Amino acid sequence: MGYKIKIEASVACADFRNLEKDIRELEACKIDFLHIDIMDGFFVPNFALNFSIMKTLQEMTSIPMECHLMVDKPERYIEIAAKSGAEYISIHAEATNHIQRVLSQIHETGVKSGIALNPATPINVLDYILGDLDMIVVMTVNPGFAGQPLIPATLKKIEEIRNLIDSKGFGKIEIQVDGNVSIENIPKMIKCGATMLVGGTSSVFRKGYTIPDSVRTIKVLIKQNQ
Repeated sequence: MGYKIKIEASVACADFRNLEKDIRELEACKIDFLHIDIMDGFFVPNFALNFSIMKTLQEMTSIPMECHLMVDKPERYIEIAAKSGAEYISIHAEATNHIQRVLSQIHETGVKSGIALNPATPINVLDYILGDLDMIVVMTVNPGFAGQPLIPATLKKIEEIRNLIDSKGFGKIEIQVDGNVSIENIPKMIKCGATMLVGGTSSVFRKGYTIPDSVRTIKVLIKQNQ
């Protein structure tokens, strides 16, 4: 396909009793990004990480961070997310009335921008913002909780987005998949056109497997399915 597939580690799924150990193992595995979920208990019915944790990670490691704002009115948090070390900030299309304005706000901080689409959100929301995007996040589960099963229709959405951005000349936009990015589902996601894989409890942090073993397996899958 010619796209470089990146592996991301969802920090919310790490072992917080041994967080630094997990980070050192991810460094040794040459993971591409740390995926930081920020939740407000309103846009999604849960809470996850916060900007203090991001700042701690910024001091702890040189692994780039990518910040997923699962929050209502994300424009309130762009500046602090950027100052906390984010290289990408993604917002939900459903969370603000002024998508293009917030994407511009992200770029003004010197950070790359992303738009996240919930499973039932149609892709035509992308029609007039492709020029403002560096990444499109396809939520393959409903956001807010780890360990959910893949929603099958989202695989078709990945493929449709890949066809859309390639046909419009925006093929360099990353397509991130977030939700049940499992050892079983990764090959399908890659074949549909995904370029950034957010690995959580079903891949990078699988119970019964070490982080190095899991990342090694993911790298083999990428090589086999590109």
